[in-house]
Amino acid sequence: MSFTRAVTLAALSLALAVPGLASAPHAAAAGATWSGLEQPVPPGSSRESSWPVGLGKIGDIEFWAPNRGLLITEGEPPTIPAGLWAYNGVAWHELATVCGATDGRIAWAGPSEFWTVSNGRAGQANELSGNGIEKAVPIEDNTLCHFSGGQLIASYAHPANQPDSYQAMHAAECLSPVDCWFAGDPLPEPQVGSFHLHWNGSSLENEPYLGEGHAVEDMRALENHLYESVRIARTDRIAGASTTPVIHRINPEGVLPAIQPEEGLFDEGLPLYQAGETADALDFLHLSVADGELWAAAGRSSERVEVAGQVTVARDVKRTWTQLIGPEHPLGPILPTDPSEERALLGLVGAEEAKDAAVSAIAAEPGTGEAWLALAPREGSGSDARAVLVHVSAEGTVLEEQTLPSTSEEEQGIGPKGAAAKLACPAVNDCWLATTRGWLFHLAPDGERSLPTDSGESEYFTGVITFRPPDLGLPQVPPDAPPPDNSGLVEEAPNYGGTFAEAQAARATESKVTLPLLSHLHSRLVHGSTLELSFHLAVKARVRLVAKRRSDVVAATPMRTLGAGNRKLLLALSPRRWPTKLSLQTHALAPLPSVPSASGEGAGVTTVSTGLFVLPHTQLLSGSGSLP
Repeated sequence: MSFTRAVTLAALSLALAVPGLASAPHAAAAGATWSGLEQPVPPGSSRESSWPVGLGKIGDIEFWAPNRGLLITEGEPPTIPAGLWAYNGVAWHELATVCGATDGRIAWAGPSEFWTVSNGRAGQANELSGNGIEKAVPIEDNTLCHFSGGQLIASYAHPANQPDSYQAMHAAECLSPVDCWFAGDPLPEPQVGSFHLHWNGSSLENEPYLGEGHAVEDMRALENHLYESVRIARTDRIAGASTTPVIHRINPEGVLPAIQPEEGLFDEGLPLYQAGETADALDFLHLSVADGELWAAAGRSSERVEVAGQVTVARDVKRTWTQLIGPEHPLGPILPTDPSEERALLGLVGAEEAKDAAVSAIAAEPGTGEAWLALAPREGSGSDARAVLVHVSAEGTVLEEQTLPSTSEEEQGIGPKGAAAKLACPAVNDCWLATTRGWLFHLAPDGERSLPTDSGESEYFTGVITFRPPDLGLPQVPPDAPPPDNSGLVEEAPNYGGTFAEAQAARATESKVTLPLLSHLHSRLVHGSTLELSFHLAVKARVRLVAKRRSDVVAATPMRTLGAGNRKLLLALSPRRWPTKLSLQTHALAPLPSVPSASGEGAGVTTVSTGLFVLPHTQLLSGSGSLP
């Protein structure tokens, strides 16, 4: 059974099991209202004895089913630690006090398996500056945590300031448990491209999208493909001409090319921009999927406030895009009777209107052909901000506007809880909003705010997770504390002197050297334009072959994880853009072995090659011959 089919059956089974979820007509539950009275209370407290509190900045909120959801937060110390919370249909509860993030993401891989984009651990990868002073390296949103069966089974990170270092990630999604993608900031200079990681079920590989250095900001699965949106900025590094593809499509595992721009997406059929505007007039497109349809929404660019970009909403049905709100169909006032309140809510100035606001999220509501759009001030929001939502039909009609807390909640003494930040709609008449202050609002029919408790909750929640295992891909840090006292243990035979003792002493003083990671490099051209590079790895390592023509990358293999032993890489080269330099990027995943220096493998070994190995300039680079 395919993954998509399994999701469909799971959703159908839940709809039949949970009263109200199977009702198709949206108008049948017209009594659905937004409420902020379902906020979690601090861990260890009861709702009767403790006031709810904000959870801190919530980076993402995602659902596998209406009564199985997750959110990731940076926390609100000391009350709320950075970590994850889970929803079981009745209430939110703490899931993990580790793997939180400044602006994290969640990717469900199965009913009891998911990944998070998380912060690194401070102090684990500090390094020395040029003057010998220790400096901190970036840790925000640049590591991954893998959860399965209620446990945190793995953590992934990478040393900083290397060509293949993990960059901050803003998007994550899975097509199946063995096909997950994570993407974010552009590659560090002088490389050109956007950073991507791919989980293939056994290893996590660097698979950058080369040629266009746009930051990837969102990612959603639809019909066995992933769609990702990018932020266009004037400072982005581009190799050659760019058609400004603001959405890319990622193919399933095994289908090449892995990532490709959506051809013809923003031509005459979908006018995202006004006449004369450039692509960076809009912020990135927030994405949402429901009922086989992809929704996208963006507001004016936060980096170029001088341009006239405006709130834009588009919808893709069977690979055909339609603009619902934008230059040809502008968003009108959301509070026509009180323009001053509208300007105050959205931080507008002068003659600005709602169409000039920022878009912070969009969530398509299943079974309705409609979506909720979250608007926010362009310059952030203070503690007195309120959330602003707009309900949009498939034709672009504004069905209703909503400010939260609602009027009735304000009458109950509930004050502003921050601007709208994240949205998710797991079912019809069932949506969740997270604000910038970490407060949750829930759309549900009155009297139906609780669902049957998730009977499979034990599959992903077996208690609060407080331990994060060592990061795979990072050198293990020696412990600060001294080793345990084992002086009373018999570890070796006592030395009684004599010939045996002399031989033992000689071995103890014999010098050793560390074997190089790379050795026995050979190459040849196959079929005239394919480079075959063979080599020996001393230990398991990540390896990538890059071909450059002066400073431009003209070809590269994906970053691959290879075991110790004799290995080879194949790289297709273009005769029209023949490289002038070949580099082999490597990173050892295990300690390099040491051997006696006087004889055997250690004879003549003086250096350790790991990191960036530039292959010699030979006749191969001019089109013939082979590397030594």
